[in-house]
Parts: sequence; structure tokens; C-alpha cells
Amino acid sequence: MTGAPASLDVITMGRVGVDLYPLQSGVALDEVERFGRFLGGSATNVAVAAARYGRRAAVVTRTGADPFGRFVRRALAGYGVDARFVADVPGLPTPVTFCELFPPDDFPLYFYRFPKAPDLEIRADELDLAAIGSAGVLWATVTGLCAEPSRTATLAALGARPRAALTVLDLDYRPMFWESAAEASRWAGEALGHATVAVGNLAECEVAVGESAPVRAARALLDRGVRLAVVKRGPEGVLAVAADGEVVEAPPVPVEVVNGLGAGDAFGGALCHGLLAGWDLPRTIAFANAAGAIVASRLACADAMPEHGEVAALLDGVPA
Repeated sequence: MTGAPASLDVITMGRVGVDLYPLQSGVALDEVERFGRFLGGSATNVAVAAARYGRRAAVVTRTGADPFGRFVRRALAGYGVDARFVADVPGLPTPVTFCELFPPDDFPLYFYRFPKAPDLEIRADELDLAAIGSAGVLWATVTGLCAEPSRTATLAALGARPRAALTVLDLDYRPMFWESAAEASRWAGEALGHATVAVGNLAECEVAVGESAPVRAARALLDRGVRLAVVKRGPEGVLAVAADGEVVEAPPVPVEVVNGLGAGDAFGGALCHGLLAGWDLPRTIAFANAAGAIVASRLACADAMPEHGEVAALLDGVPA
């Protein structure tokens, strides 16, 4: 994997798959009759979200050598995401994910990543470390640490970054991918040593640093060496604490929730955009918070990512 442009704004690394989401809300999965097919996977969604704002984005991931793998590539091209770091893994199927929709806050997920997800077969010796090191932002996930060879590859990518670079660790903890929370905590701690930004919800912060109270969680993340800790508090909004002492709290943006599953990835892509643009922290967090709210009001994840004008319009209608 060589020849990537040094000018990529955002490189994400991790999960990809096909979301098969019900076109019926409030219906149990065994009773759903109609589904929509969408591109999915948290790291992939973040790349799509960043591309919506005109950022040059790429994703490092793996698919099966199957029709859904071909769909992933077509979808990435359609969203303007560079797929040069996407490769097939023979013998493993492209993952699919189902969900149930019980708004406003219950969206069970069902992952089909057996016998093993191809995106956990990313190998360190396949990485273009020059491209990863020179990208404006690297976005890596804790899920990428749950199995080898992805774990070693993820740590190699994180280690290829200059210490002053924007290196984001998405705490993205999915218990079904791990043997134990203790194992996830161990490897999250290893990865945090390379990150300059950490992003996670309260449950993910508790796994990563043993704290679930927002302020204590943010401080614990800063103590691990990051320069910016972002704690997503669900219906309570977002808390961001910088190493220089700046604290920003963004209240929730009121929307009619359809599917909350893609909101965090929309937040991530918008966060990358604001950080790259050099915005101040209040503007960056407000923008990312609004982007997440927009996606929560829509069914899909990747397909639902907003453009800059949509986010700005929503912010204009939010009381200061």
C-alpha cells in the first residue's frame, strides 16, 4: 500500500460493513418486513462525514471478496472517500449489521461479523505509514484493538504520528467484540499514550479510564496525555475539556429522533473538520453537536451525514 497523497486531511481506520436497517420503526426485528441497505461501520462513517465538508478523506479497512465488498467500494466512491487503503480478505464475508428502531433512545444493534470481520485483518506491514503520519487527522478506534493483527496495526498507525499531530482515539467500546472490559481497558490505555484527542460516551470512558462522571472522566483522559478530552453525555449534551484548562459544555440540540446510531460518527467527522479549520473549541463542539443531532433525526448513518450548510442552518435556530 504505497503512493497515497501526503495531502489527505483525514484518515480513519477500522470498521466497515453494510447496515441493513428496518424501514419500519417500533417493530421488533423478527417482524420487520422491509429493510434499507446502507454503508456502515463507525470509522467509515467518520470518513464520509468529513468528506461532506470537503475534506480529503480516506479509510483504512478491509472487506470480503464478495458483492457487499463491491458495494462498499461503490458507496465510498459516491461519497468522495478515497478507497485506496481498502482491500479484500479472501474467505471472510463483509460484515452486515441490523438494528431495531425504538425512538427516542432504544436502538439495539445486531452485528454479524463471523467467523471474523475482515476489518480486523488489517496488518501493520500493509500500512502506508508515510501517508498516515502526514495526514491532517488520524482517527483510530478502540474496537480496532480487540483482535490481532488489527491491534498491532492500529498501534503502529498511532505510533507513526508526530506527537503534535491531531491523533484521535475514538473510545468506541462494543462489549461483544471483547473477552472482557478489563482487556479493553488495557489496550485503550496503550492507545491513549499515542493520542492527542480522545472521544467517548460515559460508558466508554468508564472502560478506558475507570471514570463515568463527566468531569472526572475528562480529567482522567487528560492525565493519560491527550490535549483534548470530549465526553458525550447523551441527552445531557457534550463536555469538552482541553489541557490548557478550557472547558466547553454544549447542551443537546432538540430534534425528533429517528435513529440515534450514527450521531456519534457524525459528531466525529464534524469534530475533525472543526479541528482542521482551526476553529475555537466552543465553535467546534457546537458544530459537531449539531451535526450529530441532524443524523439522529434520520434513518441511515453514512447516507445521512449533513453538509456544512445544513449544520449551520440548524445552529442558527438554536438559542445561544
